[in-house]
Amino acid sequence: MSAEQGRALRLMPGVFVLIWSTGFIVARLGMPHAPPLTFLAWRYALSALCFGLWVLVARVPGPSRPIQWLHLAVTGLLMHGVYLGGVWAAVKMGMGAGLVALLVGLQPMITAIWVAAQGHQVRLRQWLGLLVGLAGLLLVVWQKLGHGELSPANLASALLALAGITVGTLYQKRFVAPCDVRSANLVQLLAALSATLPLALLEPTGMQWLQAGGGIEWALVAALAWSVLGLTLGGSSLLYLLIQRGAATQVTSLLYLVPPTTALMAWALFREPITATTVGGIALTAVGVGMVVRK
Repeated sequence: MSAEQGRALRLMPGVFVLIWSTGFIVARLGMPHAPPLTFLAWRYALSALCFGLWVLVARVPGPSRPIQWLHLAVTGLLMHGVYLGGVWAAVKMGMGAGLVALLVGLQPMITAIWVAAQGHQVRLRQWLGLLVGLAGLLLVVWQKLGHGELSPANLASALLALAGITVGTLYQKRFVAPCDVRSANLVQLLAALSATLPLALLEPTGMQWLQAGGGIEWALVAALAWSVLGLTLGGSSLLYLLIQRGAATQVTSLLYLVPPTTALMAWALFREPITATTVGGIALTAVGVGMVVRK
């Protein structure tokens, strides 16, 4: 491995956290102008088109064995369709972004418990790191937990998202053999699209591309463009590579950094206040993740 490749690998986790954290920013921009599943269907279709052209031009080989196509399709349904569908549906039904982030942020703890139950070694330091990271996460998001925003429907959607990303990560680590990330993402996105599109057609409204005065709704265009180019082509590809190269507990612990990073982005873009409690939570989260991922 060259020095340049080594530096790129070391930068991957930080870049992934930055890109993944923009998901809630995108939701804030796009959600008022689109139903969740219709937006996601557009996202999957455009992303699959981009990956498909990339695969054709670069002549990227597909998975070597037929069973790998099935495994990739399952991970696509879980990590794209179920996870994103659950998160966006929960936000659309009134759950605050902070509460969604808190619930989905429980994934590293669930992953560690599952890994331990399967007989794999999770060190005491890593357990302590998971607890410290969870404490930091709670400090960051607890102020955002509003009253009256929780309902059986949006809670079920958020828990469904949590189950999707957790099971999808473990499934990919267990069953998906290493293959080119471009062809892998293409299969995953097509699987997610096949499940999401029929449900999107049942939504009563469509994408609101135009403003009331007739102008283009640029917030929706920007949200969709970044969802395709940044979150799917960038973030999902990095997550796939990180899962292939790292232990499941270490990779998923990076998701503890997403809500604090999102809070910083919201402050910079929308001037949402950051309190001393938020700063303390960010510091605790960084310490906890360091305890988990340190060799």
